[in-house]
Amino acid sequence: MINYNPKVWFDLIFHSYSKQVLRTLLPALAFMGAFTTIACYILLEHLDEFPSSTTVHSLLGIVLGLFLVFRTNSAYDRWWEGRRLWGALVNSTRNFAIKLSAVLPKENHQDRLWFAQMIANFVYATKETLRSGVDFNELEIDDQDFLKHLKNSGHRPNIIALAMYSKVEGLLKTNIITGFHLTNLDKELKDLIDFMGSCERIKKTPIPYSYTMYIKKFIFIYIITLPFGFIPTLGYFTIPIVILISFILLSVELIAEEIEDPFGRDINDLPTDDICAAIRKNVKEILC
Repeated sequence: MINYNPKVWFDLIFHSYSKQVLRTLLPALAFMGAFTTIACYILLEHLDEFPSSTTVHSLLGIVLGLFLVFRTNSAYDRWWEGRRLWGALVNSTRNFAIKLSAVLPKENHQDRLWFAQMIANFVYATKETLRSGVDFNELEIDDQDFLKHLKNSGHRPNIIALAMYSKVEGLLKTNIITGFHLTNLDKELKDLIDFMGSCERIKKTPIPYSYTMYIKKFIFIYIITLPFGFIPTLGYFTIPIVILISFILLSVELIAEEIEDPFGRDINDLPTDDICAAIRKNVKEILC
């Protein structure tokens, strides 16, 4: 995620991210430039008259604009919901660690360290599960048997959550905590599971295929027919205008594609790596 100052216009206008978007769209823009140049040459040099369709494109532009607004709003809603979930996760892990720290004896260093590690391990495992797979180098696990079991499992966050549930039950059976404590701790553990399920819902429920497909079709049809609307009135000036309009429309769609899955490693995705590191630091400070 990019950290920036929204009040500094100059830096935003010339930020390197714009160059990255331009590089991504360069093949499409080059195609539109070449296509428009050929269309200008044929219509201006070999045809005497050609009717303008600027009115039609103006009407189509309004409709396309409405589609793009809904598209970007839908993508941003997914991004913002993901950020709210990760913010709630920070609170849940802190609450869980604080309650554990209050009920576990100060001399019980082993259990306090174990919970500090497992809370952070759950967060890291969830982060990577939402991507491509768990990076075991990020996990802090001293029990080699448990590590082996974790590597052989299909859903690693579930196994870590189960281990924490079992550990809390063990504390109850050994009378280290009471039933009242168990009820309070169970709520925080439940919040962790709910968080994971909500993130998976966002990850596994993309924007409907038909909607995404037709948006791309509409953008393509609009920009591919755009030269024919401007050539009769603007001549060869149509070339830079079409390239500029294509850049704007395609950039909006590109940004929507990037933020609709907020858990990846794209430059505008959520800073989940930083959040995980902050959670690990917080829970260790509370428990250890």
